[in-house]
Amino acid sequence: MLRLAADENFNGDIVRGLLRRNPKLDIVRVQDAGLSGADDPSVLQWAADQGRIVVTHDISTLAKHAFDRIAAGQPMPGLFEVRSVAPVGQAIDDLMLLAECSFEGEWEGQVRFLPL
Repeated sequence: MLRLAADENFNGDIVRGLLRRNPKLDIVRVQDAGLSGADDPSVLQWAADQGRIVVTHDISTLAKHAFDRIAAGQPMPGLFEVRSVAPVGQAIDDLMLLAECSFEGEWEGQVRFLPL
C-alpha cells in the first residue's frame, strides 16, 4: 500500500473518509509532521525523504516544483493533484484505488491529476 502525505490545505473530509474506509492507510498531514507553513520545495523534500506521495489541491504551484525535482534528478515519489471541485466521494474512491492497488515506487517521478 502506498504511503501518502496530505498537503496543508488538502480537504480534511477526504483524509477522514480515506481513514474511515481503511484505518490502516498510511497517510500523514504535513501539519502533523511539523511542516505548517512550509514552502512547496520543503514539503516535497520531506515527502521524498519519507517515501510519501503528496496529495494536494494546489495545482498552481506544487506541480511546478515537482517537475523541477524530476528535471534535477531528485527523488519525487509522486504527486496526486485532486481538483478542488471534485466530489469528495469520488476523490476518496480514486485515492483508495491508487493507494491499495499500486506498487511501491510505481508513481516515482510522476504527477497525476484526479479524478481519474
